[in-house]
Amino acid sequence: MLIRTPAEFALTVERSRFYALVAPLASPADMEALLKTRRRDYRKAVHHCWGYRLRDSSGAVAEVSKDDGEVGHPGRVLLELLRKHDLEGALVVSRIFGGVKLGVGGVSRAFRDAGQGAINAALGARG
Repeated sequence: MLIRTPAEFALTVERSRFYALVAPLASPADMEALLKTRRRDYRKAVHHCWGYRLRDSSGAVAEVSKDDGEVGHPGRVLLELLRKHDLEGALVVSRIFGGVKLGVGGVSRAFRDAGQGAINAALGARG
C-alpha cells in the first residue's frame, strides 16, 4: 500500500524527544531531499534514522535503511514497521537526546513506538 500523504508523530522517552514522519516517496533522491529537510527542521537532533520501501519500474520492492550512528539498529526497526504494514514510502525518526541513556533495547523501543505512531496517524487519516 502506497503512503499517499505525510503523517507525523512525536514521542518523549526519558527526556529524549523522537519526531517521526511517514511520507510518500517516488525515488531515492526524494529520500535525500526529505532527510535534508528533517536535518534543517530538527537541528538539535543528532540522529535521523530511516527506512524506506520503494517499488521500481520492474515491480520489485527496494528496501533500504540507515541507523545514522544510533545504537540498536533503529533503521532496521523502522524498515520492519513498513514491512509489517506492507507500506511503500519513507519512515524517518529524528532523535533529540535528552541526557539519559536508554540502552539498546530502550532506543529500539522508542524508535519503534515513534514510527508506529506516525504509521497509525497515516492509516487513521485514510479511514
